[in-house]
Amino acid sequence: MPEPRVTPSAPTGLPDTDTVVTYPQGATSSTGRVLHVEELGDGRSAVLLDVTCVHPVTAAWPDQPADRATLEAAGQTFPVVDAVVGGIQDGRLFLGSDLPVRIGTEGWVFVVAHIVEGSAPAVGAEVDAVVDADHRAALSSGHTVCHLASLALNAALAGAWTKDVMRDALGHPDFDALAIQTSRIHPEGSVDVYRVGKSLRRKGFSAAGLDDLPAIESHANMLLAEWVVSDAAVRIERDGDGLSSRRAWVCELPDATVEIPCGGTHAARLGAFSSVSVALGARDVEGAREITMTTTGRPAL
Repeated sequence: MPEPRVTPSAPTGLPDTDTVVTYPQGATSSTGRVLHVEELGDGRSAVLLDVTCVHPVTAAWPDQPADRATLEAAGQTFPVVDAVVGGIQDGRLFLGSDLPVRIGTEGWVFVVAHIVEGSAPAVGAEVDAVVDADHRAALSSGHTVCHLASLALNAALAGAWTKDVMRDALGHPDFDALAIQTSRIHPEGSVDVYRVGKSLRRKGFSAAGLDDLPAIESHANMLLAEWVVSDAAVRIERDGDGLSSRRAWVCELPDATVEIPCGGTHAARLGAFSSVSVALGARDVEGAREITMTTTGRPAL
C-alpha cells in the first residue's frame, strides 16, 4: 500500500464513523453508499462504503482472508480484488499493513476498504456488495473449527503446566493464546503454528508434555468428536454494528457455553460438520520447538 495522504474534506472526504458491517450476522449481500474513493496507484482504488457485508483481512492478525466479492452500481460490476481494514485519523487514511494501531484504538475511525482495479464507483453512488456465499461458508467453517481445535488442544495439554497461567473459556491453561505464532484460516480448516521456547517454559510449560504427540492428538480428537455430535449452537455476540465494535464467538458446548473474542465469520451449528480433527507436527527451530496444528472440518452431507 502507498504512504497515507491527507485527503480532501466532505463531500468527497473521509468518513467520521466506522463502517457498519453486516457479515457478523451472516449477510452476504448489502446496500451502501460510496463515501470516499482513494487512488492507490497501479490502477487500484480503495472504495469506502457506509455499510458493507464484505469481511476484510486485518493486517495485525490476518487469520481469516478477505471475502471474494463484487460491487455493483449503475449497471456496472466492480470486482473486489482485496478487502482490508483501514484507519482514519487527522484526515489521513492508513490501509492494511500501514495502519499503525490496532482496530478499536481510541481516537481512530475504522473502515473496510474495498480494493478495485480500473474504474471505481462514484462518490455518492448507491452500491450493492455481493459476496461469494459458498467461499464465505467454507471460510466460516474453517474459523469455527479453528476455535474448537484451540480449546481441544488446551485441554489435551492441561497436565503439562507447573504454574498457574491465564485460562481459556473452558478453564484450561491457555496454551493456544500463550504459544501461538501464526493462525491461518482456509476453506473448511486452519493451520496454527506454536512456539515452545524459554519464554513459555518460564511461564511453567513443560516441554516434555509434547513428547507424545499422537496421544495429545488423540485426546484432542476425542473431544472434538464429542462436540460435533452435540450439534452445539454457535452465534456471534456484538456490542454494536461498527467495524471496531467488540464481537465474540459463542458456542454452547455440552459442559459449558464458551466465548472467545473474534471478528470473523462462523458456522451456525457444530452439526454442520460430519467430523472435525487435528493433526500435529513438530520440528526444532532456533533453540525452540515449533508445533503445527492442522485442523480439518468435514461438512455434513
